[in-house]
Amino acid sequence: MNVLTELVDLSLIPSILRALTPVLLAALGGAICAKAGVFNVGLEGFMLVGAFAAVAGSWFTGSAWVGVLAAVLAGAGMAALLAIASVKYGGDEIIVGIALNLLAVGLTAFLLRTVFGRQGTFTEPTLQGLPTIAGQTPLTYLAWLLVPVLAVFLRRHVWGFRLQGVGEAPEAARSLGVDTVKYRYGAVLASGVLCGLAGAQLSLGNVVLFSQNMTAGRGWVAVVAVLLAQAAPFGVLLAALLFATAEALGFRLQGVGLPSQLASATPYVLTLIALIVASVRARRVLGRAPGEVPSEDRPPVENPAASTHVSRE
Repeated sequence: MNVLTELVDLSLIPSILRALTPVLLAALGGAICAKAGVFNVGLEGFMLVGAFAAVAGSWFTGSAWVGVLAAVLAGAGMAALLAIASVKYGGDEIIVGIALNLLAVGLTAFLLRTVFGRQGTFTEPTLQGLPTIAGQTPLTYLAWLLVPVLAVFLRRHVWGFRLQGVGEAPEAARSLGVDTVKYRYGAVLASGVLCGLAGAQLSLGNVVLFSQNMTAGRGWVAVVAVLLAQAAPFGVLLAALLFATAEALGFRLQGVGLPSQLASATPYVLTLIALIVASVRARRVLGRAPGEVPSEDRPPVENPAASTHVSRE
């Protein structure tokens, strides 16, 4: 009972909210891309570049909000590369996204050494972090506000209808005069902006520092959240909340003697389990068992009774 009270109490809620914000912001960006028919796996790289730009902007200007602006611009810049490569030139968005993730890891490590003269981690007592309201940064409240706003936008606004039409039936959208390229560009750039905000929250809100690869897979968790929720905003919120709760509990499990490696892996294991469960449920809805070949893909089976061919042997 004592262990349970150490793990779960009211102070767990702020920890969950802090862990939730960066994943939720990135996942909402991924959901917008998915609605436009772009599978964006570059969320991790966008977020990491945003986290570095936020610290750099805050350090050189002394203002955390300038750091947030720098993060937004950096995330949008990375997203523009994805948009140009995949939307304009028709490159595979998965390959381009993975390449951008690798670029972000190498680029931020290089800039950490050249700009700050540090390796591993940069932090200074004078580095300005984001202000808090009731224990949470304004970006946390913005992330929660964006969920219903995006839901209403997709269901009620004509631009939201067109965005989903671009993703679901691009040829039909073009026949109605919708510029599908413009909408896809806008969706990818919006995801870059949101991932930039996620990176700023991570490096100036949750902590006040930059560390190499500090996103630690959160962008990939955001991709999983989009898949689990099928890009529905409120579903994305629930999926991100699942990860955030697991991450907050993982930190507390270290305090009761669980090895740090196992505790750190807890949220990712839980996310993987959720993805497997969702996949199994989806297959059951389609009426087939896991691993079963869909009926439309099966080779036709001849009915011997209906065959008109008679063997002479």
